[in-house]
Amino acid sequence: MSQYEKVTPELIQALQAAVPGRVSVDGDINDDFSHDEMPIYGKAMPEVVVEAVSTEEVAAVMKLCNEHHVPVTPRGAGTGLTGGAVPVCGGVVLSITKMNKILSYDTDNMVVRVQAGVLLNDLAEDAAKKGFLYPPDPGEKFATLGGNVSTNAGGMRAVKYGTTRDYVRAMTVVLPTGEIVNMGASVSKTSSGYSLLNLMIGSEGTLGIITELTLKLIPAPKAVISLVALYENLEDCIATVPKMMKANLHPQALEFMEREIVRLSESYLGKSTFPQTFEGSDVNAYLLITFDGDSEEQLDEMIEQASEVLLEAGALDILVADTPQLKKDAWAARSTFLEAIEANTKLLDESDVVVPVNEIAHYVNFINEIAKDYDFEVKSFGHAGDGNLHIYNCSNDMDPEEFKRQVAAFMKRAYGKATELGGLISGEHGIGRGKMEYLAEMVGPVNMRLMEGIKHTFDPNMILNPGKVCYTL
Repeated sequence: MSQYEKVTPELIQALQAAVPGRVSVDGDINDDFSHDEMPIYGKAMPEVVVEAVSTEEVAAVMKLCNEHHVPVTPRGAGTGLTGGAVPVCGGVVLSITKMNKILSYDTDNMVVRVQAGVLLNDLAEDAAKKGFLYPPDPGEKFATLGGNVSTNAGGMRAVKYGTTRDYVRAMTVVLPTGEIVNMGASVSKTSSGYSLLNLMIGSEGTLGIITELTLKLIPAPKAVISLVALYENLEDCIATVPKMMKANLHPQALEFMEREIVRLSESYLGKSTFPQTFEGSDVNAYLLITFDGDSEEQLDEMIEQASEVLLEAGALDILVADTPQLKKDAWAARSTFLEAIEANTKLLDESDVVVPVNEIAHYVNFINEIAKDYDFEVKSFGHAGDGNLHIYNCSNDMDPEEFKRQVAAFMKRAYGKATELGGLISGEHGIGRGKMEYLAEMVGPVNMRLMEGIKHTFDPNMILNPGKVCYTL
């Protein structure tokens, strides 16, 4: 950390001239800028917070900080879960949340141009009014689109439509040197040199700061319906997933959840939606499935086919959420899992491994078995359609340092098993500060060397979001 300079009064004065009225220092800095949504990965206060409103302001800030060797931590809405927005070296936090304009729609080419601080929820609602769907659907709807792109967020609709990466056509990026570059174009194909666009996607704010995005849209489906399938055990529940995919049904979303996390969420919401028993049998696992299509008639046919698959695979019963309120209730329970956990937990850590779909049950059973060796509780749920699992370690009474020690041991085994099964350590949350050690173990020294080399090329002075992903301080 000694390689960085402290912020001087002269630099503050220069920043205030570059970004007038939107520079905070010392006691004026809100504590929120010291952490993200997973404070277990630490807190650190910046010396300065700058809230930019244009690409040119971001470029001016980066140029000044690069010249003065002052570290810069880019920040969106702060909803990350890996410590990626924590300013571990102090310096400047550069916030893009005020860059929140939807700039233009190109309806002929089915794209929208936005500033990176636009919230996912705001784009989704605005696009829907125009008859479009922006398919990426991460659980946190009030994250910025720049943050989504920076972690290649996936979400619940990835099983049908793919992840955020599949919808980024072009972007404007400010490099750590202050240079402004454009990557990509509003076209659907490219074979035009190295894909710097795809390198920037998922780079977690370590290679450049995304300021504008051109995103692909699709026509909004005319009809949407959800099913809830009830199961007596997790094995039958998960074993259904490959059968659904082989049946060529193309669900928009396909989520699995165990009984305990559903009860916690319903208690948090104060509303019961998912049955706990069926004809004398306990319901211990659920699939929540959404289909979309061009007509109600098309969906009726899909539901009939899906029901046959589900019942043959061991479902106890199938509930059809065919009204707006029923759909809202079912997905509200799923969407508040993290909020419910946070509301009931003092110490929290998480992982979001991704494994082959046919290994989900094997992996979750492994997690439930090794959880018995530790003093914290483990709660799991996830995207059954693409194998992305969210595993939370929760405690209300452990000593914080002992919690961290035990979680580290748990994570080492959990990530090792995911890798053994042909999976990866993160499907959408990223590496940030909290998962660097596990990334190095998974990919090995050669891949880490390549990533570090890329970091040096983009950021010669290593000032942008230091101590994250592949750059160890």
